[in-house]
Amino acid sequence: MPQYFYTAISLQGEKITGNENAKSERDLARSLHEKGYVLTRVASGQNAGAKRTFSQLFEGLFPVPLSEKLLFMRNLKVMVQAGVPLPKALDILALQTGSKQLKNATEDMREKVMQGETLSLAMSRHPAVFSDLFINMIKAGEESGTMEVVLSHLTLQLEREHDLRSKIQGALMYPAVVVVAMIGVGIIMLVSVVPNLTKTFKELGVALPPTTRFIIGLGDFLSHQWYIALLVFLVAAFALYRVLKSKKGKWVVDGLMLRLPLFSPLIQKINSAFFARTLSSLIGAGIPIVKSLEITSTVLNNGRFRKALEDAAEQVRKGAKLSQGLKGSGKLYPLVVLQMLEVGEETGQTGEILAKLADFFEEEVNAITKNMAAIIEPVLMLFMGGAVGFFAVSMIQPMYSMLGSIK
Repeated sequence: MPQYFYTAISLQGEKITGNENAKSERDLARSLHEKGYVLTRVASGQNAGAKRTFSQLFEGLFPVPLSEKLLFMRNLKVMVQAGVPLPKALDILALQTGSKQLKNATEDMREKVMQGETLSLAMSRHPAVFSDLFINMIKAGEESGTMEVVLSHLTLQLEREHDLRSKIQGALMYPAVVVVAMIGVGIIMLVSVVPNLTKTFKELGVALPPTTRFIIGLGDFLSHQWYIALLVFLVAAFALYRVLKSKKGKWVVDGLMLRLPLFSPLIQKINSAFFARTLSSLIGAGIPIVKSLEITSTVLNNGRFRKALEDAAEQVRKGAKLSQGLKGSGKLYPLVVLQMLEVGEETGQTGEILAKLADFFEEEVNAITKNMAAIIEPVLMLFMGGAVGFFAVSMIQPMYSMLGSIK
C-alpha cells in the first residue's frame, strides 16, 4: 500500500501531521474520520518525493553504513536521556556523522522538526536512510511518551544486527580472498606463461591434446582480445545483478540457497535471529502485532522467509495466533520458534520470549561462523588442487608425448 503524508484537524481545532499506509486517499480520510479528524492536506510518497532537495534525489545509491546508523541512534538515545532538545540533538548529530547522506538527512530532519513536524514524520521523508522499523518505532515512542525506551530498543536492535553481520562478513572474508587470489593467479599464468609454452610447442611441432588447445586458446584470447573478455565479464555481471534484483530471480536463488547443505542451516538461523530480534523490539515499543509482522518481513534477507511471514501476518489479521500462522511455512522456521511462540502467547510474554530466542539464534550463528572457515577450507583446497592439476597436466602432457616420440 502507498504511504501518505497528511495534515488533519480535529473537531476541537487540534492540528496533527503524520504518515500512514492506505489503499487510497479516500481510505485515509475515512480512517482519520473514524479517529475524529478531518483530512486537510495529503501527499503520497511519490508526490512528497517530488519536493525533495537535490541531495535527497540521490539517496539510496550508496547505502548508509550500518555502523553510522548505530552511532547515530546511540548518540541520539544518550542526548534524549540527558534532556537535550531534539533540534539541538539533531544539529550535533549532523556534525558527528561521517556519512554525507546521513548528514544531509539529519540536517533536513532538524529543519522539519523546527517547523513543527514530528521526528517520525521527518524521518519518513528519507526512506533510503531510515527504514520502516525506525519510523514506526519512533512514531510509537512519540505517541506513547516512551521515546527513551524506544531509542534503547532501537539501539540494542542495531547493535545486535551489526554484531551479527560483522561475524558473517568475517567468516566469508577468507574464502572470498582465496577465490579472488586464485582467479588473479590463473589470469597471470594464462597471459604470461602460456604464450611462452605455446611458442615452444609450435617450434617442436608437438600434437596437442584438446585440454591443452583449450588453455592455449583461452590464454591467446585474454592476451590479444582482453577488451572483449572485459566486456563479456561486465555484461555477465550486470545480467547476474539484474537477475538477483528481479523478484523471480531472487525467489529462485533464495530457494536454491536453502537447499545447499553448508549454507541452509546458516540462512535459517540468520533469518530466525533477525525475525525474533526485530519483532521483539517492535512489540516492546507497543506497535500492533500485524503491523510489527509487516515491518519485520522487510528486514529478512531471504524471500522465502519474508513470504512466510507476510502470509502469517495475513492469518493473524484474520484472528489466528502467530504460532499457528507460521506452521504453514513448512520447515523454514525451526520448531523451537513455533514452540516458544506458543508459550509466549499463552503466558502473555511474547516479546520477552522472542528476545531470548534472538539471543539463542545469534549464539548459534556465532558458533557456525567460527567453524565456517574450517569447513570451507578443505573444499577450497580441493577446488584449487583440481584447477592446478588440470593446468599442469594439460601443459605437461604434450612434453611427455614429445619425449615418447624421441624414444
